[in-house]
Amino acid sequence: MITFLSALLVAAAVVWGALRVAQEIRAARSAAERERSLQWMTLFAPAIAAAADDPRALLTWQPLAATARTLFPADFEALDRASGGRFPFSAETIDAAHAHWSTDWLSWERAHDAEYKLKAAEVEEELKTSSNQALGRFRLEAVEREKVERYQHRYAEYVRVSRALQALIK
Repeated sequence: MITFLSALLVAAAVVWGALRVAQEIRAARSAAERERSLQWMTLFAPAIAAAADDPRALLTWQPLAATARTLFPADFEALDRASGGRFPFSAETIDAAHAHWSTDWLSWERAHDAEYKLKAAEVEEELKTSSNQALGRFRLEAVEREKVERYQHRYAEYVRVSRALQALIK
């Protein structure tokens, strides 16, 4: 009987020890998961700020985020739950960036138009008092060419970034 009680006591101690080890392993895993989440937040914090300032930053950071999501799905599921949306860039964030990009474009377009209207008006005013009308007309044409070239360059960038931002949502 003493042998049985001793064996039972040893078995209980072994089970208790195993339960404590399992509890410590779970605690270590939980701490490691929290640490990885903190590392992801630290990594993407500058990206979130950069994307708020310049929507083009999303074109660099979103593919990195998508790759990280593929490699570490459990980490990102936890971050999604904690943030209440898709971490680090939700569809709403990307939509807002696209709207910001479009608003910036419209502002630039208005400023560009006003700038070149002023340049053209200055050249036309000089033309009124100039003895060399050919040179004045040449300068006026040069202003118009410069206006169109700058517009085309900026518009091409606007379209490229706009399409790329729309593709991120899909």
